Amino acid sequence: MSDEGMFDTDASLARSTRRSLEIEAELGTDPSRFRILTGDRPTGNLHIGHYFGSLENRVRIARMGVETMVLIADYQVITDRDGVGPIRERVYSLLADYLAAGLDENDVTIFAHSAVPALNQLMLPFLSLVTDAELRRNPTVKAETDDTGDRPMSGLMLTYPVHQAADILFCKANLVPVGKDQLPHLEQARVIARRFDERYGRADESQPVFPAPEALLSKSGTVLGLDGTKMSKSKNNTIEIGMSADQTAKLLKRAVTDSNRTITYDPVNRPEVSNLVNLAALCLDRDPVDVAAQIGDGGGGGLKKLVTEAVNEKFAPIRARRAELVADPGHLERVLADGNARANAIADATLDEVRTAMRMSY
Repeated sequence: MSDEGMFDTDASLARSTRRSLEIEAELGTDPSRFRILTGDRPTGNLHIGHYFGSLENRVRIARMGVETMVLIADYQVITDRDGVGPIRERVYSLLADYLAAGLDENDVTIFAHSAVPALNQLMLPFLSLVTDAELRRNPTVKAETDDTGDRPMSGLMLTYPVHQAADILFCKANLVPVGKDQLPHLEQARVIARRFDERYGRADESQPVFPAPEALLSKSGTVLGLDGTKMSKSKNNTIEIGMSADQTAKLLKRAVTDSNRTITYDPVNRPEVSNLVNLAALCLDRDPVDVAAQIGDGGGGGLKKLVTEAVNEKFAPIRARRAELVADPGHLERVLADGNARANAIADATLDEVRTAMRMSY
């Protein structure tokens, strides 16, 4: 692929979709071939949209035996914010969500950006491999440019795609679970990996320093918020994973529906109702059309009752486990410290390899 076409979204999506289906089959036969990098920014508590959009799939993949690296991207909080907020509390809250959802600290490596210096040091050689114009063409950076108005964009925001490339490449992850909107970031990482090898390569030239990471596209559709728009912490329309059953019930009572008492699954014409039907279906592991048929003429009240029961039943064991974890902060600290140590060992080895390739081992 030429670098000029690295952000050709339509072509990239079609190619990634085909390859993602092939990878799913390969995961079932030989999971040891893959190392996955995934993670989140600690900007607040995870909600059920996060769970069904990515977290549930991470647990599935890790349980298949795929080596999994989970990044708590604390440095990336300040790409588009003036401060970090209550960052320590949010980091450990995120860790509790991960573990409660089923990620096993003995099988996965959970670590924080700021605790792995060698990862961040890779930013320097990587930045030399991209141009200002390429970074500004990245959809996330371009959107930030359009949204900031007269406010200057930070250098960290401009180089956000390169930082993400460092996240992926430091551990030589060859698979990254993403949504289609994140494909340009992954393509940037692929370009950087290739350019590094073209410019420096290995001393023995037997294989590239970095593998070209591939995308594992998310299968789950977007879970909308309680107001029918995208679920977002900033919109206050979420149900957090760690909320109580009573809190969940109160929030779902104010969820947007419509005046038609007959419940159907019709995402195009009835997006709010269909979102609630889909949420119940996800929790119950059933087809949304069948769930809608079960409610029938029960109206919005019947729909909300079923959704509330389904969500609370689905998340009851996760919430119970989360409460145990939060009550033992020492355990959470040990889990993160162990993950940081493992990530540092990997990052240090990769940085040594990079410096050797660059003839900078002194």
